[in-house]
Amino acid sequence: MDKNKAKNQQQARRHARVRAKVSGTATCPRLSVFRSNRGMFLQLVDDEAGKTLASAAVKELKQPGTKTEASKELGKLIAEKAKSKKIEAVVFDRGSYKYHGRVKAAAEGAREGGLNF
Repeated sequence: MDKNKAKNQQQARRHARVRAKVSGTATCPRLSVFRSNRGMFLQLVDDEAGKTLASAAVKELKQPGTKTEASKELGKLIAEKAKSKKIEAVVFDRGSYKYHGRVKAAAEGAREGGLNF
């Protein structure tokens, strides 16, 4: 088996395992994390309706700094957008990523911004 194919299958398996346990509603949406080499994206998703309630990307930030600093600011930004839509609590979906580094920084930034999870 190709090395990249095996890696992608393992990642998909991890993601499915997390998603089996995590689901969002309109009152308590899922905070989904997507991490790429260039940036990071956060979304508030209502899984019952299948809609994205709010989203934030690193490109929206004025002074991103390092990737980890940018992730923390991104967490604060998504919390601000959630507050404007009267969302207080979310369910954190780390995807297939470890709760470490940029993913952890985004979660801490969202908590500092006032989201509960």
